[in-house]
Amino acid sequence: MANHHSNETILITGGAGFIGSNFIPHFLEKHPNTNVVNLDLLTYAGDIRNLKEVDNNPNYRFVNGDICDYVLVKKLFEEFNICGVINFAAESHVDNSISSPGQFIKTNIQGTFNLLEVARVLWNGKKNRFHHISTDEVYGSLGEEGFFTEESNYQPNSPYSASKASSDFLVRSYHHTYGMNVVTSNCSNNYGPKQHDEKLIPTIIRSAIKNAKIPIYGNGKNVRDWLFVKDHCEGITAIFNKGESGETYLLGGNNEFDNLTIASKICAILDIKRPKAKGSYKDQIEFVKDRLGHDFRYAIDASKISKELGWEASVAFELGLDETIEWYLNKYQL
Repeated sequence: MANHHSNETILITGGAGFIGSNFIPHFLEKHPNTNVVNLDLLTYAGDIRNLKEVDNNPNYRFVNGDICDYVLVKKLFEEFNICGVINFAAESHVDNSISSPGQFIKTNIQGTFNLLEVARVLWNGKKNRFHHISTDEVYGSLGEEGFFTEESNYQPNSPYSASKASSDFLVRSYHHTYGMNVVTSNCSNNYGPKQHDEKLIPTIIRSAIKNAKIPIYGNGKNVRDWLFVKDHCEGITAIFNKGESGETYLLGGNNEFDNLTIASKICAILDIKRPKAKGSYKDQIEFVKDRLGHDFRYAIDASKISKELGWEASVAFELGLDETIEWYLNKYQL
């Protein structure tokens, strides 16, 4: 392993999760002279196998641990002389937050507070960067029209989005109170390889190829703006490197589809890739009881990051979806 004190070292939390495990290989490739320490508790949503492509990278180090463990976080900051943080670590599944909100409060609020507090104490006025990764769900729900912008009011509707809203406000307060160099990014729904099986797109793919019912909440008309995870990684890199301190940036894919359309698109691709003996995978779609407090629509206006940092999503939805489906077919060896 390289000497971690020779180059800058940043702490990435939750790096074994979906977005983090796509981001770390991307970041290491773009920053060959930066070391990365990945702190992840490996809860059910984190999978160390998602990072096998960086296992032998001398600039990469994995630590199994909890951002809620103040002593551990402080030890890592001191041992590796951490000079930047990108905080992905979060409980993120809305359904789980409805049935067991406590873990969301602990990880998303207390954990973020711990990271900020250690950074405040040890950085001691240094302009090291703290990048907090958040979600568009903090803004609540849109009607048929309009978009979320950085000026939108916070109106979280689930325990998950409320816990993320709280952590966003903590990050903001450390900038305004202590002058900490923070940036926050709120993104729309991500999709792509390495996403946990419980999420919408992996669930549709898995259910289809296992000849099970494809469950769609309510009437299937809830709309999400989909962002390919590799586009998101480019956006995070741009914000971490060039974003203005204290600012928030919204990242969206400009791919608005309702859930039923997503299911139909996936079924159509699978009908070509893995044709059934008779009929279409669409025949397996079944409407199920809606989620409590289910937000109707999210959509993002990403013009600020486009104007200020030159980022915009570039992967066409159908191409991203095709790559995602291929990844899952390989994963399930089908």
